[in-house]
Amino acid sequence: MARTFSVFDGPLLLILLALAGVGLMSMYSAAGGFDGRFSDQLRNYGVALLAMWALAQLSPHTLMRLAVPFYLLGLALLMGVEVAGETSKGATRWLNLGFTRIQPSEMMKIAVPMMLAWYFHRHQGALRVRDFIVAAILMLAPFALIVLQPDLGTALLVFGAGFFVLFFAGLSFRLLVPVTVVTVVAIGTLVMLEDRLCVDGVDWVILHDYQKHRVCTLLNPSSDPLGKGFHTIQSAIAVGSGGMLGKGYMQGTQTHLDFIPERTTDFIFAVYAEEFGFVGNLVLLLLYLLLLFRGLSIASSAPTMFARLLAGSLTMVFFVYAFVNMGMVSGVLPVVGVPLPFMSYGGTALLTLGCAAGILMGIQRHKALVPS
Repeated sequence: MARTFSVFDGPLLLILLALAGVGLMSMYSAAGGFDGRFSDQLRNYGVALLAMWALAQLSPHTLMRLAVPFYLLGLALLMGVEVAGETSKGATRWLNLGFTRIQPSEMMKIAVPMMLAWYFHRHQGALRVRDFIVAAILMLAPFALIVLQPDLGTALLVFGAGFFVLFFAGLSFRLLVPVTVVTVVAIGTLVMLEDRLCVDGVDWVILHDYQKHRVCTLLNPSSDPLGKGFHTIQSAIAVGSGGMLGKGYMQGTQTHLDFIPERTTDFIFAVYAEEFGFVGNLVLLLLYLLLLFRGLSIASSAPTMFARLLAGSLTMVFFVYAFVNMGMVSGVLPVVGVPLPFMSYGGTALLTLGCAAGILMGIQRHKALVPS
């Protein structure tokens, strides 16, 4: 038993167990007691723990050898989704392999940072602008295929995972200035011309109609309070009504009167915030900050460039998950369907996060065995 658990990084495992405990507690309240989802989530945690244990035993050298074939496999599967994918609820995200159904976009959250870390490791010591352009192409290829499904939430997470590898590899701030300026101008234009751009019939070209409606609903939820704005309004009410100390465990009115939609998945933070209030939110934020601190600590002490870039990127993926979900639930960001890491109900995302945590543990465990 001791040898089995020796592969885990103690501090990281304790943080993840604390988040899982808070998630199960919030799910119990959201579901109104034990039900099928609660037992399913216990199974999901078990699968994620098993995947974490398996990947924690892989050395960075082994991961580096797997980076290119894993990335190419994921890219091929994404192309397969475009050709023969299964459509559900208006999106084509799944691929039926005969013996199972998979969602290839999920694996790219791991494959993209692995591939980019491998690329920069191979070119370390003589990085040029051309190398960053090649890396950006490697990142944007799966990003574009996922956007076409359409699955903007997953696409943003894949983009974020790749971007952080570029950033930690030494991406110049001068290259980020034009992108920042364009983003600020676009947001400012959207806010000022909301009345004209959000009317029916105006095509945003780069976004689907449902994505356009989500952005417009964020700017003015009251424009359709019982339709597209319902999620944003009700979750914001739940978060705000929690006050300083919350309404008490199992006492959330927005939760138990069924006003919060998807309260065990994407909006579980609204359940937690209503019942535990501002103080409870600070505790949850502290857990995520500890997760980031431990992950970045592992990255900073990694002996190779590949391990440092991969560990740093995967750690920041946890941050993107939490930031986007909390912003979405609080009404600061559009609803994009990103779960709260290690808390939201669901098997696929939890497995991906477990794999990322396992890779971090493997990098920490093998750092003494890799020559610097």
